[in-house]
Order: sequence, then structure tokens, then C-alpha cells
Amino acid sequence: MTTNHQLDAQRLLEVRNLRKYFPIKKGFFKKVVGHVRAVDDVSFHIDTGETLGLVGESGCGKTTTARCILRALQPTDGQILFRTQSGEVVDMATLPHDQLRPLRREMQMIFQDPFASLNPRMNLLDIIGEPLLVHGMKNRQERVDRVAELLRLVGLRPEYMRRFPHAFSGGQRQRIVIARALALHPRLVVADEPVSALDVSVQAQVLNLLLELQQELHLTYLFVAHDLSVVKHITDRVAVMYVGKIVETAPTEELFFHPRHPYTAALMASVPVPDPRVRRQMKPLEGDVPSPANPPSGCYFHPRCPYAVDVCRTTSPTLEELSPGHFVSCHRASELELAGIEA
Repeated sequence: MTTNHQLDAQRLLEVRNLRKYFPIKKGFFKKVVGHVRAVDDVSFHIDTGETLGLVGESGCGKTTTARCILRALQPTDGQILFRTQSGEVVDMATLPHDQLRPLRREMQMIFQDPFASLNPRMNLLDIIGEPLLVHGMKNRQERVDRVAELLRLVGLRPEYMRRFPHAFSGGQRQRIVIARALALHPRLVVADEPVSALDVSVQAQVLNLLLELQQELHLTYLFVAHDLSVVKHITDRVAVMYVGKIVETAPTEELFFHPRHPYTAALMASVPVPDPRVRRQMKPLEGDVPSPANPPSGCYFHPRCPYAVDVCRTTSPTLEELSPGHFVSCHRASELELAGIEA
């Protein structure tokens, strides 16, 4: 493994200028005529023990970013620096496949749909025990004991390990997915909208379980979501994505109460308030999200932005730190007064 990369002592993961382009091919000879810029120059970091929320509209590149970090997808360009258990810093973006397997223990994923992510022909012992078997735990009794321990950890009874996924509710299945992700004692867990397929009453239970597990097992989360109420409940910091780019990053409370990017403010304005007397200051966004295959010039958000000026249409903004830990990619961020969610 290469260890010549530099990473701040408190950081577990740092993504630098990550890009993932998908080629557009046409004609009989499949000639490449363009690219879909699913992830376009994304940078952020996650400190050990914290939860970073990655939010944005559907199709903005959140899940593609998460899959690149885990090397389920090969990045087009950029660095994904990860601090291993031994203290080495490796670049996941360029690591050869034969060196990835040892790192699978330390980076795991919780998938969005618990119905689709579990094999219906395998019982819980085989589902949760499979990663243990793949990584060298050949003794069956050891696997049984470890699976029983994991089931207790996520609030399920050990005797359920002989049952199949169809015997469980949606919330129970997501607990099974969480148990499988924790089987190998990971340090980083990527949760890809882990509660969006669940009932609201069950969502709170699973979120509280994730918070308890984080405290007990000293986990670090990358939490991908589009439900801002969920993000506000579980994250320490939030990064907002729009058409493959990060437009704002800040501590959760500051981002929700004092957004500095018009897109972030528009997301806050879309959160429903259970009071018919409350009137929003900002109108809902008009127009559609631009295609990542043909993004607009300048700032990608300018066709929908009520505050856009000429420079927004011609020059792409860069992330600038307006206050400690609060980064914004907007030409007018320092002069705009935008409304967040009321305290």
C-alpha cells in the first residue's frame, strides 16, 4: 500500500477533486460523443467519529460519490484518502484490486432498499455470516456466535438467524442490513438513504439505533439522504450537492439556521411546516435540474437562482470559507441574507 499521502491527524477520510464521468456512446461503432458528469470536482472530509450528511435532489450525484469512495465504481479522477486501522493513509481511487480486500473490513455500506439488498434464498445466519466466511472465519460455530452477537446488537433475537428475509418487516430487514455491515468491525459506514424506504415511525427507531451504535462502536458515518429532517437529527456537518458539485458545507445547526447558498435556502424552504399560518419567505424553485451531460455555463444553479447576475452566467464559482468551517460556492454569498429553518 502507498503511504506517502498527508492527512490531518483527526481525519479518517478526505476526498479531493473527485470526478466520475460516464461516457455517452452513439452509433454502430459506439463512438463516445460526450460524458455524463455525475460527480464533478467534489472535495470534502470526514473526521474520526463524526457523521457527515451528503444531501441534494435526486440525481445530483450523492450515491455515485458514495460508491466511488467504496470503490464499487472506479473514479475518473481525484483522490480518496483513507486512514487505515494501522494508521497508514491510502488512496482508494488508485489502489489495485488485489489490495482492496483487506480494506473492505474497514469500509462498509448500508443500502437504501432492505428488500432488494438481502438474498431471499439465504437465512440470516448465511446473510450476516457471509462476510465473516469470505474474510477467513471458517469455523461455523464461531460464525454462529458472532451472528447471534450482531443480532442482539441491532435489537433482534438470536433465534431469528434460521429465518429468511421474507419473515421480517421493513424495519427489521434494515436492522439485518446494519448487522451485516457491522460484521467485520468497520471504521467507516456509508449509509445510502438507509431510512427512506421505511415508515416514518420506524425511521426514528433505526436512526436512534445508528446513533447508539456510533457511540458504542466508535463508528464514523457518511450519511447520504434527501430528507432534511433526518439529516438534521443525525449529522454533525452537512455537504450540499447540486448537479455533481458541492455548493455548501457547514456544521449542521449553522447550515439549517443560516444557509449562505440560494440552493440550500431553497431546500430549507421546501421542508413542510405543520402550521398553516406559517408563510415561507422564499418561493419554491422553478425549472428543472440541469442535465449533468450538458450542464449550463458558469454557476450550474444560475438558471433557477432568483439572485443570479451576469457573473453567475459566465464564471464558475469556487468554494470559499465565509466563516470557520462554513464553505460556500456562490459569487454573492457574502452579500445575501437568506432564511433558514426557524428555530
